[in-house]
Amino acid sequence: MKVLVINCGSSSLKYQLFDMNAESVLAKGLVERIGIDGSQIKHTKTGMEAVVKATPIPDHKVGIQLVLDALMDKGHGVLSSLDELSAVGHRVVHAGEKFSTSVKLDPQVMAALRECIPLAPLHNPANIMGIEAVTEVLPSVPQVAVFDTAFHQTMPEHAYIYGLPYGYYEKYKVRRYGFHGTSHYYVSRRAAEILDKPVERLKIVTCHLGNGSSITAVQGGRSIDTSMGFTPLAGVLMGTRCGDIDPALVAFIAQTEKLDIKDLDALLNKKSGLLGVSGLSSDLRDIEEAAAKGEPRSKLALAVLTYGIRKYIGAYAAAMGGIDALVFTAGVGENSILVRSMVCEGLEFLGVSIDQEKNKVRGKEADIGTSGSRVRVLVVPTNEELVIARDTKRLVAAD
Repeated sequence: MKVLVINCGSSSLKYQLFDMNAESVLAKGLVERIGIDGSQIKHTKTGMEAVVKATPIPDHKVGIQLVLDALMDKGHGVLSSLDELSAVGHRVVHAGEKFSTSVKLDPQVMAALRECIPLAPLHNPANIMGIEAVTEVLPSVPQVAVFDTAFHQTMPEHAYIYGLPYGYYEKYKVRRYGFHGTSHYYVSRRAAEILDKPVERLKIVTCHLGNGSSITAVQGGRSIDTSMGFTPLAGVLMGTRCGDIDPALVAFIAQTEKLDIKDLDALLNKKSGLLGVSGLSSDLRDIEEAAAKGEPRSKLALAVLTYGIRKYIGAYAAAMGGIDALVFTAGVGENSILVRSMVCEGLEFLGVSIDQEKNKVRGKEADIGTSGSRVRVLVVPTNEELVIARDTKRLVAAD
């Protein structure tokens, strides 16, 4: 079975084609600047150099057709016919409370996704455009939606309800949703495999750390709490997002600086975080380099980031009554030796102890804990695309 996995943004489209018999990636690529000057497709057949083609891409339908053309190209393609394509799996950011698992797409599901647009106005419309484009080009191929929010639907009510008048939840579904669920799901289960224990018996804290970051408490294989909230703005410091702040600050800054809603949204989501604190960059690599040279605000940004992560780990250990494994994943979690070291420093009381030599690893699986660490400390590269492909295969094969 061959499954195409698609992750659509408003002006971009990432894709991977899987052979699910071996769970191997046959090809992958990126369609960039859809509807913008300078659009192109970058396609890579496994084992070959990337091929880049600059061409006008006015909409997602044209983008999808370019992907299919690349997959069937005689020189760098991997399909001889579109009949080889068994299904398409889509990453969809927000399902609200409507779906707690992945689902096959049909008109009813599409209507539900449209109803969730107010909850994710930047993401869901782009996801829907990708689905509609595939439907138009490949009308007979089954499609599956895999949701960022689904894994967190197991949170208990006391973890997701905010201290606001309850009517806002009843009318508008204002609550904690959480994100990066596919990643937290994958790495928690992969951690259980590494530990050779049933995930149902484990208490795991997963740290998805990248330009956007979230921490999740996974107890018995289920998400019981997570740091992101109604939107991906909440939680720890991120590349350009502020993370948790006193809500009254928003009104204070708006009044003092004479900012409107759009200005505030840009401030909190695009001008804060590592960029805002350091005044230098949203890229952690730049922050680490400057901090190593003694630049004070970069050192401060690193301290704010790692202190915040450490607080969440402690809170989630308390919520679960202990912790068996601590998992680092995503761009920063998989690659930053310094962040992992700073996060774990001071967690010895929980049983977390890392071996600084073992910690010198980037982008691959590793157990970086000391031999005496009661808590296993793991680096697990995430693979959200594989989760999407697996769910797509499972749902299509069930019919």
